[in-house]
Amino acid sequence: MENPLILIALIMTLLPLAGSLIAGLLGPKLGRTLTHYIVVSLVGIAFLLSCYLFKVMVIDKHMSVDESFYTWATAGMMRFDVAFLLDRLSATMVMIVLFISFMVHIYTIGYMADDPGYTRFFSYVSMFTFAMLVLVLADNFLLLFFGWEGVGLVSYLLIGFWFKRETAVFGSLKAFIVNRIGDIGFLLATAAVLMHFGTLTYHDVFTQAPNFINKMMTIVPNVEAPVITVICLLLFIGAMGKSAQVPLHVWLPESMEGPTPISALIHAATMVTAGIYMVARMSPLFEFSTLTLTVILIIGGTTAFFMGVLAVTQYDLKRVIAYSTISQLGYMAVALGVSAYDAAIFHLITHAFFKALLFLAAGSVIIALHHEQDMRKMGGLAQYMPITYITFTIGALALCAIPPFSGFYSKDIIIDAVRLSTIPGAGYAYACVLAGAFITPLYTFRALFMTFHTHERTDPSLRGHIFESPWVVLIPLIALAIPSIVAGEMLLGPMLFYYPKMLGDSIFVLPDHNVINQLATEYHGSKLMALEAGKTLAFWLAMGGIFTAWLFTAGFPQWSTYLKKRFSLLYSVLVRKYGFDDFNQIVLVHGAQKTGHLFYDVSDVKMIDGVCVNGSGRFIRWFAQAARLLQTGYIYHYALAMVLGILIFLIWWEFYV
Repeated sequence: MENPLILIALIMTLLPLAGSLIAGLLGPKLGRTLTHYIVVSLVGIAFLLSCYLFKVMVIDKHMSVDESFYTWATAGMMRFDVAFLLDRLSATMVMIVLFISFMVHIYTIGYMADDPGYTRFFSYVSMFTFAMLVLVLADNFLLLFFGWEGVGLVSYLLIGFWFKRETAVFGSLKAFIVNRIGDIGFLLATAAVLMHFGTLTYHDVFTQAPNFINKMMTIVPNVEAPVITVICLLLFIGAMGKSAQVPLHVWLPESMEGPTPISALIHAATMVTAGIYMVARMSPLFEFSTLTLTVILIIGGTTAFFMGVLAVTQYDLKRVIAYSTISQLGYMAVALGVSAYDAAIFHLITHAFFKALLFLAAGSVIIALHHEQDMRKMGGLAQYMPITYITFTIGALALCAIPPFSGFYSKDIIIDAVRLSTIPGAGYAYACVLAGAFITPLYTFRALFMTFHTHERTDPSLRGHIFESPWVVLIPLIALAIPSIVAGEMLLGPMLFYYPKMLGDSIFVLPDHNVINQLATEYHGSKLMALEAGKTLAFWLAMGGIFTAWLFTAGFPQWSTYLKKRFSLLYSVLVRKYGFDDFNQIVLVHGAQKTGHLFYDVSDVKMIDGVCVNGSGRFIRWFAQAARLLQTGYIYHYALAMVLGILIFLIWWEFYV
């Protein structure tokens, strides 16, 4: 291996894999304590290596490194390599992934302490981290697909970790199947890339992309479409599955059936961000397909607003945060749609910190309440759990884009970028993200007030046993709270406005689409500072959302009951999640079952069993019975048959020969 940085990246990637194998194969023999020491230490070392790579690649501005380890397969002139691409984008992503994963590993020691599957859980989480690192560091579509499917597989195992629960099994299957729908798009896109570009390596594909702007491909006979547009639309279908965009969002709330640590890891830094990362990585392709950018804008805007509205009706604390994740992923998709890829990654980073913080703080509450998640059975917990309360509040303020917390900078940048965009669909997306600026604080502070304020609604038998979580749980909360406060202001300039930008040439944007440059000119470096926040519409919408949440939750909760009755039809639609789950259950689940029964009845029972197997037996029996009638044993019957045969032959000879 020629470049030492690639060697470091490889070691960093293999450390979580080693931890997973040790915990999975040797965990029962090593015992819980030694297992978690080994696994957490390996992930911690990997995180330190990622910090070094971040320093070299991003801070010291080292040139990108692309190197192959070995050739997996060849087909004619094509090679399929296992290779890593280490540049500023991948170096930034691996550090975020490993930081969140490291915090989750530490947190797991306390959260899963009494679980019989303790070592198995550590094995799964480390494997999840390994798969995500492969996805991020891949330098070609083939290795990207390996990591892509890896996180999908391990997410199935983690969501269904408590496999004795029927809801957990259902949730894991739902996540697996919905992601397979998106993965079909991704796989077709990979096939199209190989067919037209003759390679799967990023650099070679991106270099050729401008030559394919006007090239067409046949979709069905007599129907053609631009090659780049078809590939990008198929890639985005894959991203819709992983990053839970409407209508492939239905799996993400069900992932709450898994343990809370994995909820934090899936939602904050790994699986759901894979789609956003992939589109940003493929910016040299997406920039040449305005139609695809429009589709991303419309779907992202719809997801950002309408999925946020659903969180207002939820009472499960983790599901509120889950719908929040879907909504925030919609914001990131909107940023991708207006070619503000840097802003999408910026929000991905800040969101990773405060969303992991919110999930882990929610897990701290769940621990204290003996795994109770219904907010209607909480209330007044601030006095019992002050550190959890403070950290949850920090995460909530960051999520709601209140200055100077990190989400303020990244979220407002996206809103303003959409405002300046001229890509078709930007007007609709702008209305959605502005409305989302009000909805987000509404459901977030509704959860905060119901959980930590208002009157106590906990089980009276628990009230004397509610205590703050142990330090092994609180330390990750405090560690995540710090970047949730400061990361936005620290990264704003380097990510978006200072040159050279933090992500460097990892991102490609056409001059006509470069709204970030327009924002840099408009802001003059000061508009987004916290002191200027009072001048933005988004800020006042957020304040209005917080006040509305207090009004209907803490101030006058009876108003909430009145509105439910007054607008019962609308409330019913929201409770039923716009009918997506019903549609999936009736059309997809029951439809698939009925289709399966139909195929069974027609093909298996009637065709294979009835016609082929039993039918052949019946035919042979009939033929044998008919043939027996010809074997009478009388000579004059055989003589007659011979005469008739000769007669038929002579007639044929006379007329046809």
